[in-house]
Amino acid sequence: MSLLSAGNRRDFLKLTAAGTLLGSGFASRVSAAESCAPKNLSQVNVSHYLLRNVRLEEGFIRQQDVITATRTGLYDIEINGASIAGIHSPGFSSPLPAWDAGGHILLPATRDMHIHLDKTFYGEGWRAPLPRKSVIDMIHQEEQILPELVPTSEGRAEKLIGLLQSKGSTEARSHCNIDPISQLQGLAHLQQAITHHRQDFSAKIVAFPQHGLLRAHVEGMMREAMKMGANYVGGLDPTNVDGAMEKSLDTMFSIALDFAAPIDIHLHETEPHGVAAIRYMLKTVRDNPQLKGQVTISHAFALGTLSGKELDAMIEELKEQEFSIATTVPIGRVIMPLPQLRAAGIPVWSGTDTIADHWQPFGSGSMLEKANVYSQLYRGPDEYSLSRALGIATNERLPLNSQGEQQWPKAQDPATMMLVAASCSAEAVAHVAPVMATFHQGKQVFGALAKI
Repeated sequence: MSLLSAGNRRDFLKLTAAGTLLGSGFASRVSAAESCAPKNLSQVNVSHYLLRNVRLEEGFIRQQDVITATRTGLYDIEINGASIAGIHSPGFSSPLPAWDAGGHILLPATRDMHIHLDKTFYGEGWRAPLPRKSVIDMIHQEEQILPELVPTSEGRAEKLIGLLQSKGSTEARSHCNIDPISQLQGLAHLQQAITHHRQDFSAKIVAFPQHGLLRAHVEGMMREAMKMGANYVGGLDPTNVDGAMEKSLDTMFSIALDFAAPIDIHLHETEPHGVAAIRYMLKTVRDNPQLKGQVTISHAFALGTLSGKELDAMIEELKEQEFSIATTVPIGRVIMPLPQLRAAGIPVWSGTDTIADHWQPFGSGSMLEKANVYSQLYRGPDEYSLSRALGIATNERLPLNSQGEQQWPKAQDPATMMLVAASCSAEAVAHVAPVMATFHQGKQVFGALAKI
């Protein structure tokens, strides 16, 4: 059905003032807001229900062909099981149990496509990383820390899953150490943590040779990890860590071919051999067509060293072989060609990487924050650019297409979504707006709403 053409930011502000204050932490300063706050807050606890007063995007507002704002309207959304069963006019008559969305914008849930759920300090108090000079330094530090972390990794992984849910993510791709110290214990713990959340969180595991595939002599252990159910074959800097680019990459590809599994390799190298590694991987995929569309390069900092025709040629080949890129949207000396990659149709996904661990302490778990950083780095402060930036966090699932036509949500779409205290996706990205509720396949996994 076509969406109604009613609503604007003014009625959003009227409907959600108290909710926004609560979500942004200002409620303690405003006693009136506290006294007006709903008392019957709860999580949805049935499989067939209504979300009333849901704000949806309807189209772009233009002035002289310039997109200046986003038109929105209020709807009642019917959820049945894992799917959106219907999109109804506000006040839709129904006996179904209902919860009030408070006029918050409904957006697709985000996905954290590069995280390490298996090793974190999160949930155990503040602990800053130690100084370091190189990846090898970090590996040496990790060798000292892992004996402490591994035995309790299952519980910390579950806490981290809860954090991601509170930020709007219900899906992740998690790298898991396969190294001489963790061996396969960390993988078993992570699998157990994910199993505990199989109804409210979806995660795929990359068997990751963090201490080097060749350097740590873990090819056999990697193969055992794949037999245990790891979903992806990982790899790490084949020159700077393993010291033998071709042999390291050949070993990684051999495991992937033997298990018919996709690949996700960490490639931090910015030296010329980083570019050489990407070219070698492209050649390997050309020679093994079954690998086409099966390779993700995480970080891929070497792409930031290319420009002009050399960059254009590399992007064209990455597109032809259907590579994907996972990025943390890094802030630093290397400016990644992320807009060019996305414009070419190459999947570019964002990820947290690490949250409060010995690598770095800056992760928040918010993919909206990654979209915000993307907008700031690549000069996208206008309404249209901000709305497009959301795609880096949602696998390019967006409420409006590039022409401003409504494309999400539709009846029968998965009810994997988030309610955000913003008037539209552009504002959600610009302000890293608070997530008020998160839903995974129709099940509310974070937040509380007023029962009507």
